Amino acid sequence: MIAFQSAMVAIGSGTFLTGSIVFFTHVLGLSPVQIGAGFSIAGLTGVATSLPLGALADRLGGQRSWAIGALSTAMAFAAYPLVDSFVGFVVLMSVAAATDSFANAGRTIYTADAMPAEDRVRTMAYARSYLNAGFTVGTGLGTLALAFDSTGALVAMVLLSAAISLVNAVIVTRLPAAPVVRHDKAVTRSRLAVFRDLPYVTAAVLLAVMMFHSVVLIEIVPLWTITHTDAPKPVLGAMMALNTVLVITLQVPASRGADSLPGTGRLIRRGALVTAIACPVAALAGLTHGGWTVVALTTVVVLITATELWFSAALWFFQTNVPPAASRGVYIGTAQTISSVADIFAPVGLTLLAISTGGWGWWVIAAIFVGCAVVARPAVAWVARTPRIDGLTAAQRTESDPVPEAAGHPAHP
Repeated sequence: MIAFQSAMVAIGSGTFLTGSIVFFTHVLGLSPVQIGAGFSIAGLTGVATSLPLGALADRLGGQRSWAIGALSTAMAFAAYPLVDSFVGFVVLMSVAAATDSFANAGRTIYTADAMPAEDRVRTMAYARSYLNAGFTVGTGLGTLALAFDSTGALVAMVLLSAAISLVNAVIVTRLPAAPVVRHDKAVTRSRLAVFRDLPYVTAAVLLAVMMFHSVVLIEIVPLWTITHTDAPKPVLGAMMALNTVLVITLQVPASRGADSLPGTGRLIRRGALVTAIACPVAALAGLTHGGWTVVALTTVVVLITATELWFSAALWFFQTNVPPAASRGVYIGTAQTISSVADIFAPVGLTLLAISTGGWGWWVIAAIFVGCAVVARPAVAWVARTPRIDGLTAAQRTESDPVPEAAGHPAHP
Protein backbone atom coordinates (compact mmCIF):
# COMPACT_ATOMS: atom_id res chain seq x y z
CA MET A 1 0.00 0.00 0.00
CA ILE A 2 2.82 2.44 0.74
CA ALA A 3 4.28 1.79 -2.71
CA PHE A 4 0.86 2.19 -4.39
CA GLN A 5 0.35 5.46 -2.55
CA SER A 6 3.73 6.65 -3.84
CA ALA A 7 2.61 6.00 -7.39
CA MET A 8 -0.59 7.98 -6.83
CA VAL A 9 1.13 11.04 -5.39
CA ALA A 10 3.70 10.94 -8.19
CA ILE A 11 0.99 10.92 -10.86
CA GLY A 12 -0.50 14.07 -9.33
CA SER A 13 2.79 15.91 -8.88
CA GLY A 14 4.14 14.74 -12.25
CA THR A 15 1.03 16.03 -14.02
CA PHE A 16 1.33 19.42 -12.35
CA LEU A 17 5.08 19.88 -12.65
CA THR A 18 5.10 19.06 -16.37
CA GLY A 19 2.86 21.98 -17.24
CA SER A 20 3.23 24.24 -14.21
CA ILE A 21 5.46 26.86 -15.83
CA VAL A 22 3.12 27.16 -18.82
CA PHE A 23 0.15 27.39 -16.43
CA PHE A 24 1.83 30.11 -14.37
CA THR A 25 2.66 32.21 -17.44
CA HIS A 26 -0.40 31.68 -19.67
CA VAL A 27 -3.18 31.30 -17.12
CA LEU A 28 -1.97 33.32 -14.12
CA GLY A 29 -0.14 35.86 -16.30
CA LEU A 30 3.07 35.81 -14.27
CA SER A 31 6.44 36.86 -15.65
CA PRO A 32 9.51 34.58 -15.50
CA VAL A 33 11.02 36.85 -12.83
CA GLN A 34 7.89 36.57 -10.70
CA ILE A 35 7.84 32.79 -11.08
CA GLY A 36 11.50 32.55 -10.09
CA ALA A 37 10.89 34.79 -7.07
CA GLY A 38 7.96 32.62 -6.04
CA PHE A 39 10.09 29.48 -6.13
CA SER A 40 12.86 31.20 -4.15
CA ILE A 41 10.48 32.43 -1.45
CA ALA A 42 8.90 28.98 -1.27
CA GLY A 43 12.37 27.55 -0.77
CA LEU A 44 12.99 29.95 2.11
CA THR A 45 9.67 28.88 3.58
CA GLY A 46 10.96 25.32 3.54
CA VAL A 47 14.02 26.41 5.51
CA ALA A 48 11.90 28.20 8.10
CA THR A 49 9.19 25.56 8.56
CA SER A 50 10.95 22.19 8.30
CA LEU A 51 11.96 21.98 11.96
CA PRO A 52 8.70 23.19 13.59
CA LEU A 53 6.62 21.04 11.23
CA GLY A 54 8.83 18.05 12.03
CA ALA A 55 8.21 18.64 15.74
CA LEU A 56 4.46 18.92 15.07
CA ALA A 57 4.56 15.63 13.13
CA ASP A 58 6.15 13.97 16.16
CA ARG A 59 3.26 15.11 18.34
CA LEU A 60 0.43 14.32 15.92
CA GLY A 61 1.88 11.03 14.71
CA GLY A 62 3.10 10.02 11.28
CA GLN A 63 -0.14 8.87 9.67
CA ARG A 64 -2.21 11.83 10.84
CA SER A 65 0.48 14.32 9.78
CA TRP A 66 0.85 12.59 6.42
CA ALA A 67 -2.90 12.72 5.80
CA ILE A 68 -3.19 16.38 6.81
CA GLY A 69 -0.24 17.28 4.59
CA ALA A 70 -1.68 15.35 1.63
CA LEU A 71 -5.11 16.96 2.05
CA SER A 72 -3.54 20.41 2.30
CA THR A 73 -1.55 19.73 -0.87
CA ALA A 74 -4.78 18.85 -2.70
CA MET A 75 -6.35 22.10 -1.50
CA ALA A 76 -3.28 24.06 -2.64
CA PHE A 77 -3.51 22.55 -6.13
CA ALA A 78 -7.23 23.35 -6.30
CA ALA A 79 -6.56 26.98 -5.30
CA TYR A 80 -4.04 27.72 -8.05
CA PRO A 81 -6.65 28.66 -10.71
CA LEU A 82 -8.10 31.20 -8.23
CA VAL A 83 -4.85 33.15 -7.91
CA ASP A 84 -5.18 36.66 -9.33
CA SER A 85 -2.02 38.42 -8.11
CA PHE A 86 1.68 37.90 -7.56
CA VAL A 87 1.20 38.13 -3.79
CA GLY A 88 -1.43 35.40 -3.91
CA PHE A 89 0.93 33.24 -5.98
CA VAL A 90 3.75 33.67 -3.46
CA VAL A 91 1.47 32.88 -0.53
CA LEU A 92 0.13 29.75 -2.21
CA MET A 93 3.61 28.58 -3.24
CA SER A 94 4.79 29.01 0.34
CA VAL A 95 1.79 27.12 1.72
CA ALA A 96 2.36 24.32 -0.80
CA ALA A 97 6.03 24.06 0.20
CA ALA A 98 5.10 23.82 3.88
CA THR A 99 2.36 21.23 3.35
CA ASP A 100 4.67 19.12 1.20
CA SER A 101 7.33 19.22 3.92
CA PHE A 102 4.75 18.23 6.55
CA ALA A 103 3.45 15.34 4.43
CA ASN A 104 6.97 14.04 3.78
CA ALA A 105 7.82 14.14 7.49
CA GLY A 106 4.62 12.28 8.33
CA ARG A 107 5.25 9.70 5.62
CA THR A 108 8.76 8.95 6.88
CA ILE A 109 7.62 8.74 10.49
CA TYR A 110 4.75 6.42 9.58
CA THR A 111 6.97 4.13 7.51
CA ALA A 112 9.52 3.90 10.33
CA ASP A 113 6.81 3.22 12.92
CA ALA A 114 4.88 0.71 10.82
CA MET A 115 7.76 -1.38 9.49
CA PRO A 116 10.38 -3.45 11.33
CA ALA A 117 13.83 -1.85 11.29
CA GLU A 118 15.20 -4.39 8.81
CA ASP A 119 12.38 -3.70 6.29
CA ARG A 120 12.29 0.11 6.32
CA VAL A 121 14.87 0.86 3.63
CA ARG A 122 13.60 -1.92 1.37
CA THR A 123 10.03 -0.62 1.71
CA MET A 124 11.12 2.89 0.80
CA ALA A 125 13.10 1.51 -2.14
CA TYR A 126 9.96 -0.17 -3.49
CA ALA A 127 8.07 3.07 -2.92
CA ARG A 128 10.74 4.99 -4.84
CA SER A 129 10.41 2.64 -7.82
CA TYR A 130 6.63 3.09 -7.83
CA LEU A 131 7.13 6.85 -7.40
CA ASN A 132 9.17 7.06 -10.60
CA ALA A 133 6.67 4.91 -12.49
CA GLY A 134 3.85 7.18 -11.32
CA PHE A 135 5.81 10.29 -12.21
CA THR A 136 6.25 8.94 -15.73
CA VAL A 137 2.47 8.52 -16.06
CA GLY A 138 1.94 12.01 -14.63
CA THR A 139 4.42 13.48 -17.10
CA GLY A 140 2.44 11.88 -19.92
CA LEU A 141 -0.83 13.38 -18.63
CA GLY A 142 0.80 16.80 -18.27
CA THR A 143 2.21 16.58 -21.78
CA LEU A 144 -1.25 15.67 -23.10
CA ALA A 145 -2.71 18.75 -21.45
CA LEU A 146 -0.01 20.93 -23.00
CA ALA A 147 -0.76 19.46 -26.42
CA PHE A 148 -4.27 20.99 -26.35
CA ASP A 149 -2.66 24.43 -26.01
CA SER A 150 -5.67 25.96 -24.27
CA THR A 151 -6.47 27.64 -20.96
CA GLY A 152 -9.19 25.09 -20.26
CA ALA A 153 -6.80 22.18 -20.66
CA LEU A 154 -4.24 23.79 -18.35
CA VAL A 155 -6.83 24.46 -15.65
CA ALA A 156 -8.12 20.89 -16.04
CA MET A 157 -4.55 19.64 -15.59
CA VAL A 158 -4.22 21.47 -12.27
CA LEU A 159 -7.64 20.30 -11.04
CA LEU A 160 -6.75 16.71 -12.00
CA SER A 161 -3.62 17.03 -9.86
CA ALA A 162 -5.80 18.27 -7.00
CA ALA A 163 -8.23 15.35 -7.40
CA ILE A 164 -5.41 12.79 -7.45
CA SER A 165 -3.88 14.38 -4.35
CA LEU A 166 -7.25 14.16 -2.62
CA VAL A 167 -7.48 10.46 -3.45
CA ASN A 168 -3.96 10.10 -2.08
CA ALA A 169 -5.03 11.69 1.22
CA VAL A 170 -7.90 9.21 1.49
CA ILE A 171 -5.54 6.30 0.82
CA VAL A 172 -3.23 7.50 3.60
CA THR A 173 -6.10 7.53 6.12
CA ARG A 174 -6.94 3.94 5.18
CA LEU A 175 -3.44 2.56 5.71
CA PRO A 176 -3.14 0.17 8.68
CA ALA A 177 -2.40 1.91 11.97
CA ALA A 178 1.25 1.99 12.99
CA PRO A 179 2.49 0.96 16.44
CA VAL A 180 1.90 3.61 19.08
CA VAL A 181 5.12 5.44 19.97
CA ARG A 182 5.26 6.82 23.48
CA HIS A 183 6.77 10.32 23.56
CA ASP A 184 9.01 11.43 26.38
CA LYS A 185 7.96 15.05 27.00
CA ALA A 186 11.44 15.90 28.30
CA VAL A 187 12.90 14.85 24.97
CA THR A 188 10.28 16.27 22.63
CA ARG A 189 9.87 19.61 24.42
CA SER A 190 13.01 21.18 22.93
CA ARG A 191 13.05 21.44 19.16
CA LEU A 192 16.60 22.76 19.17
CA ALA A 193 18.08 19.98 21.32
CA VAL A 194 18.93 18.05 18.16
CA PHE A 195 21.44 20.74 17.16
CA ARG A 196 23.51 19.68 20.17
CA ASP A 197 23.80 16.25 18.52
CA LEU A 198 26.92 17.33 16.61
CA PRO A 199 27.62 13.93 15.00
CA TYR A 200 24.13 13.84 13.48
CA VAL A 201 24.31 17.48 12.37
CA THR A 202 27.70 16.77 10.76
CA ALA A 203 26.25 13.78 8.92
CA ALA A 204 23.27 15.93 7.84
CA VAL A 205 25.68 18.47 6.33
CA LEU A 206 27.46 15.64 4.48
CA LEU A 207 24.13 14.35 3.16
CA ALA A 208 23.12 17.88 2.11
CA VAL A 209 26.31 18.27 0.07
CA MET A 210 25.81 14.81 -1.42
CA MET A 211 22.39 16.04 -2.59
CA PHE A 212 24.28 18.26 -5.04
CA HIS A 213 24.34 15.24 -7.33
CA SER A 214 20.65 15.80 -8.13
CA VAL A 215 21.30 19.43 -9.07
CA VAL A 216 24.14 18.29 -11.32
CA LEU A 217 21.90 15.70 -13.01
CA ILE A 218 18.70 17.73 -13.38
CA GLU A 219 20.05 21.24 -14.01
CA ILE A 220 23.78 21.40 -14.70
CA VAL A 221 24.19 18.50 -17.14
CA PRO A 222 21.29 19.68 -19.36
CA LEU A 223 22.65 23.25 -19.33
CA TRP A 224 26.13 21.98 -20.18
CA THR A 225 24.69 19.82 -22.95
CA ILE A 226 22.94 22.66 -24.76
CA THR A 227 25.64 25.31 -24.21
CA HIS A 228 28.95 23.46 -24.50
CA THR A 229 28.38 20.26 -26.50
CA ASP A 230 27.21 19.42 -30.01
CA ALA A 231 24.62 16.88 -28.79
CA PRO A 232 21.16 17.32 -30.36
CA LYS A 233 18.52 18.67 -27.95
CA PRO A 234 16.33 15.50 -28.06
CA VAL A 235 19.19 13.76 -26.25
CA LEU A 236 18.05 15.61 -23.11
CA GLY A 237 14.74 13.75 -23.09
CA ALA A 238 16.47 10.43 -23.66
CA MET A 239 18.87 11.12 -20.79
CA MET A 240 16.05 11.82 -18.34
CA ALA A 241 14.15 8.77 -19.58
CA LEU A 242 17.26 6.63 -19.00
CA ASN A 243 17.53 7.94 -15.45
CA THR A 244 13.86 7.12 -14.77
CA VAL A 245 14.14 3.58 -16.16
CA LEU A 246 17.28 2.88 -14.12
CA VAL A 247 15.67 4.10 -10.91
CA ILE A 248 12.50 2.07 -11.47
CA THR A 249 14.41 -1.14 -12.17
CA LEU A 250 17.45 -0.85 -9.89
CA GLN A 251 16.41 1.06 -6.76
CA VAL A 252 15.46 -2.04 -4.77
CA PRO A 253 18.64 -4.06 -5.48
CA ALA A 254 20.77 -0.94 -5.03
CA SER A 255 19.43 -0.54 -1.48
CA ARG A 256 21.19 -3.70 -0.31
CA GLY A 257 23.78 -2.80 2.27
CA ALA A 258 21.78 0.05 3.77
CA ASP A 259 20.95 -2.07 6.82
CA SER A 260 23.57 -0.65 9.18
CA LEU A 261 25.56 2.52 9.70
CA PRO A 262 28.80 1.02 8.30
CA GLY A 263 26.80 -0.16 5.28
CA THR A 264 25.32 3.26 4.67
CA GLY A 265 28.79 4.79 5.01
CA ARG A 266 30.03 2.52 2.23
CA LEU A 267 27.08 3.48 0.00
CA ILE A 268 27.72 7.20 0.56
CA ARG A 269 31.41 6.80 -0.20
CA ARG A 270 30.70 4.75 -3.30
CA GLY A 271 28.11 7.25 -4.54
CA ALA A 272 30.44 10.21 -3.97
CA LEU A 273 33.24 8.58 -5.95
CA VAL A 274 31.14 7.72 -9.01
CA THR A 275 29.85 11.30 -9.30
CA ALA A 276 33.43 12.52 -8.88
CA ILE A 277 34.29 10.34 -11.90
CA ALA A 278 31.24 11.62 -13.81
CA CYS A 279 32.37 15.25 -13.59
CA PRO A 280 35.49 15.01 -15.79
CA VAL A 281 33.53 12.79 -18.19
CA ALA A 282 31.02 15.65 -18.50
CA ALA A 283 33.90 18.04 -19.19
CA LEU A 284 35.15 15.63 -21.85
CA ALA A 285 31.73 15.78 -23.56
CA GLY A 286 32.47 19.43 -24.30
CA LEU A 287 35.50 18.39 -26.37
CA THR A 288 34.08 15.43 -28.31
CA HIS A 289 31.92 15.36 -31.42
CA GLY A 290 28.92 13.44 -32.71
CA GLY A 291 28.34 9.97 -31.32
CA TRP A 292 31.19 10.21 -28.82
CA THR A 293 29.48 13.19 -27.19
CA VAL A 294 26.30 11.17 -26.75
CA VAL A 295 28.31 8.28 -25.29
CA ALA A 296 30.04 10.59 -22.82
CA LEU A 297 26.78 12.21 -21.71
CA THR A 298 25.09 8.83 -21.36
CA THR A 299 27.97 7.68 -19.17
CA VAL A 300 27.52 10.77 -17.00
CA VAL A 301 23.82 10.02 -16.52
CA VAL A 302 24.48 6.37 -15.64
CA LEU A 303 27.16 7.29 -13.10
CA ILE A 304 25.15 10.00 -11.38
CA THR A 305 22.08 7.75 -11.35
CA ALA A 306 24.18 5.16 -9.50
CA THR A 307 24.92 7.86 -6.92
CA GLU A 308 21.19 8.62 -6.71
CA LEU A 309 20.36 4.96 -6.05
CA TRP A 310 23.02 4.38 -3.35
CA PHE A 311 22.56 7.78 -1.73
CA SER A 312 18.77 7.39 -1.50
CA ALA A 313 19.13 4.08 0.35
CA ALA A 314 21.66 5.59 2.76
CA LEU A 315 19.44 8.63 3.35
CA TRP A 316 16.43 6.43 4.18
CA PHE A 317 18.46 4.56 6.81
CA PHE A 318 19.50 7.85 8.40
CA GLN A 319 15.92 9.12 8.40
CA THR A 320 14.26 6.02 9.84
CA ASN A 321 16.82 4.08 11.93
CA VAL A 322 19.14 6.69 13.41
CA PRO A 323 16.76 9.17 15.15
CA PRO A 324 14.90 8.26 18.35
CA ALA A 325 11.37 7.05 17.52
CA ALA A 326 9.75 9.84 19.55
CA SER A 327 11.82 12.55 17.86
CA ARG A 328 12.02 11.41 14.23
CA GLY A 329 10.16 14.47 13.00
CA VAL A 330 12.54 16.85 14.76
CA TYR A 331 15.58 15.00 13.39
CA ILE A 332 14.09 14.87 9.88
CA GLY A 333 13.18 18.56 10.11
CA THR A 334 16.70 19.46 11.21
CA ALA A 335 18.26 17.57 8.30
CA GLN A 336 15.73 19.12 5.90
CA THR A 337 16.57 22.61 7.18
CA ILE A 338 20.27 22.02 6.52
CA SER A 339 19.49 20.54 3.10
CA SER A 340 17.20 23.46 2.20
CA VAL A 341 19.93 25.98 3.05
CA ALA A 342 22.31 24.07 0.78
CA ASP A 343 19.67 24.03 -1.97
CA ILE A 344 19.57 27.82 -1.99
CA PHE A 345 23.23 28.06 -3.01
CA ALA A 346 23.77 24.84 -4.96
CA PRO A 347 22.09 25.74 -8.30
CA VAL A 348 23.84 29.07 -8.79
CA GLY A 349 27.16 27.88 -7.36
CA LEU A 350 27.34 24.73 -9.46
CA THR A 351 26.19 26.62 -12.57
CA LEU A 352 28.98 29.16 -12.14
CA LEU A 353 31.53 26.38 -11.64
CA ALA A 354 30.51 24.15 -14.53
CA ILE A 355 29.06 26.51 -17.13
CA SER A 356 30.68 29.90 -16.58
CA THR A 357 34.23 28.55 -16.35
CA GLY A 358 33.99 26.84 -19.71
CA GLY A 359 34.71 23.42 -18.24
CA TRP A 360 37.52 23.48 -15.71
CA GLY A 361 34.99 23.99 -12.90
CA TRP A 362 33.90 20.37 -13.36
CA TRP A 363 37.15 19.39 -11.64
CA VAL A 364 36.22 21.55 -8.63
CA ILE A 365 32.83 19.83 -8.43
CA ALA A 366 34.60 16.47 -8.64
CA ALA A 367 36.84 17.54 -5.75
CA ILE A 368 33.76 18.34 -3.65
CA PHE A 369 32.50 14.78 -4.09
CA VAL A 370 35.94 13.32 -3.40
CA GLY A 371 35.85 15.28 -0.15
CA CYS A 372 32.47 13.70 0.66
CA ALA A 373 33.96 10.25 0.05
CA VAL A 374 36.88 11.02 2.37
CA VAL A 375 34.75 12.24 5.29
CA ALA A 376 31.96 9.68 4.92
CA ARG A 377 33.60 6.93 6.99
CA PRO A 378 34.65 9.07 10.02
CA ALA A 379 31.36 11.04 9.99
CA VAL A 380 29.23 7.88 10.01
CA ALA A 381 31.47 6.25 12.64
CA TRP A 382 31.01 9.33 14.85
CA VAL A 383 27.23 8.97 14.55
CA ALA A 384 27.46 5.25 15.36
CA ARG A 385 29.44 5.57 18.58
CA THR A 386 27.60 8.55 20.10
CA PRO A 387 24.10 8.58 21.62
CA ARG A 388 21.22 10.67 20.28
CA ILE A 389 19.20 13.01 22.49
CA ASP A 390 17.41 10.05 24.10
CA GLY A 391 20.72 8.68 25.42
CA LEU A 392 20.85 5.64 23.10
CA THR A 393 23.30 4.86 20.30
CA ALA A 394 22.05 3.50 16.99
CA ALA A 395 23.14 -0.02 17.95
CA GLN A 396 21.34 0.14 21.31
CA ARG A 397 18.21 1.44 19.61
CA THR A 398 18.25 -1.38 17.04
CA GLU A 399 18.48 -3.96 19.82
CA SER A 400 15.41 -2.57 21.53
CA ASP A 401 13.54 -1.77 18.33
CA PRO A 402 10.66 -4.29 18.09
CA VAL A 403 8.79 -1.75 20.18
CA PRO A 404 5.23 -1.11 21.29
CA GLU A 405 2.20 -3.10 20.40
CA ALA A 406 0.63 -2.27 17.09
CA ALA A 407 -2.80 -0.80 16.93
CA GLY A 408 -3.18 -2.61 13.63
CA HIS A 409 -1.16 -4.66 11.18
CA PRO A 410 1.95 -3.14 9.58
CA ALA A 411 1.63 -1.95 6.03
CA HIS A 412 3.23 -3.96 3.28
CA PRO A 413 5.17 -2.49 0.38
